Amino acid sequence: MTLILLNFSCANSQENKIDQNKIEEDFEQIISDIKNNYIYLNDKKVDIDCIYSNYKQKIKLIDSEDQRLLFFEYLLDEFYDSHVMLMRAIRPSYRLDSPIFTVTNNGKAKIKNVWQTQIENIDLNIIGSEVLKINGIDLITKIEKFPTICNDKNDFETRNWITNKIIAGKYNEPRVLTLKLSNGKIIDFDLDKIKLKKKSSLLTLSTINNIGIIRLNNSLGQNALIEKFDSAIDRLQNTKGLIIDLRNTTGGGNSYVARGIMSRFINESMPYQLHQIFDESWDNQPIIKRSWAEHVSPRNKQYKNPVVVLVGKWTGSMGEGLAIGFDGLGRAEIVGTEMKRLAGGSTNNFHLKNENLDYKLTTEKLFHLNGTPREKYIPENYVSQSSTEKDETLEKGIELINKMTE
Repeated sequence: MTLILLNFSCANSQENKIDQNKIEEDFEQIISDIKNNYIYLNDKKVDIDCIYSNYKQKIKLIDSEDQRLLFFEYLLDEFYDSHVMLMRAIRPSYRLDSPIFTVTNNGKAKIKNVWQTQIENIDLNIIGSEVLKINGIDLITKIEKFPTICNDKNDFETRNWITNKIIAGKYNEPRVLTLKLSNGKIIDFDLDKIKLKKKSSLLTLSTINNIGIIRLNNSLGQNALIEKFDSAIDRLQNTKGLIIDLRNTTGGGNSYVARGIMSRFINESMPYQLHQIFDESWDNQPIIKRSWAEHVSPRNKQYKNPVVVLVGKWTGSMGEGLAIGFDGLGRAEIVGTEMKRLAGGSTNNFHLKNENLDYKLTTEKLFHLNGTPREKYIPENYVSQSSTEKDETLEKGIELINKMTE
């Protein structure tokens, strides 16, 4: 699971004198690490040479600790990839995400998803609303001024990523959105007044009409979840069906926990996802791909009744892997929207010695067994969110269980 350590230091702090030579040494290292380890480099619409030349020129302008950190943060933002990040943030840093998600089409950014299941206090349906301004500044202006230099801000994927990054906002700035609602009314909507539910338990267990529901509370990085999940499955053995809710797994996790969960639903060893790392070529010989299927083996008493997995825009990283794993095993119906779409699977930590900064790069691609890249996967049982007044995805999951058990 990704852990960001926030260092809310003062921008004018002079405790450590800025050594631009050391910054340049680490700059050369991070460029080398990206070239040699970032598996999506050739997939991104960004020129690494452009990054090198432009950011090298910026080093001589760095004169504070905050500028030093933001220099590397913005460099990584050039790849519009939320799996690529510094492992430290400061108050002027951008947040990782927000409780709403927008999609930009025809120059307009509209709210497509709201993190309804985690929000305590939303009483206005803002789905379909157009985002006009942020903190009184036109969204288009904010996009143009977003601190990246070499990526194409007019590219659909890049612009969507930047727009949602801007809406997530900086830690030291408010997030007041000027919205044009579906009925044409224009309002100000303060994202910081949204309260998110906090769950201390690793999972939440409930039943509806003899259908078991296990909701994972952003705990796929907690190894103790396996034991808690085992206990829940044992209690639900006699239910007519099971719903596993992955819509709050935004923090990712690890495959040990995911395999521990899937192992309770199969009776033989089976492949559940495909891996690909850098292709190999030695001594000027042909390029040979390196890929393989990962298996999961059965464990303990199998749950044999129908299973539905719920996903959404806050299903991230290992949550996405668990969803495509259940689908690849043919062991569950997947219900919901696109997921967080974090590119790739395995990330490795790298360290800048002089700057004492850790950062993540994606070093491995993951695929559904049918060959679909994990970040491109769309549930067959797609639910387009239209309201915050009811849980349409859960309702669809219950409907499917009932149909499968008629």
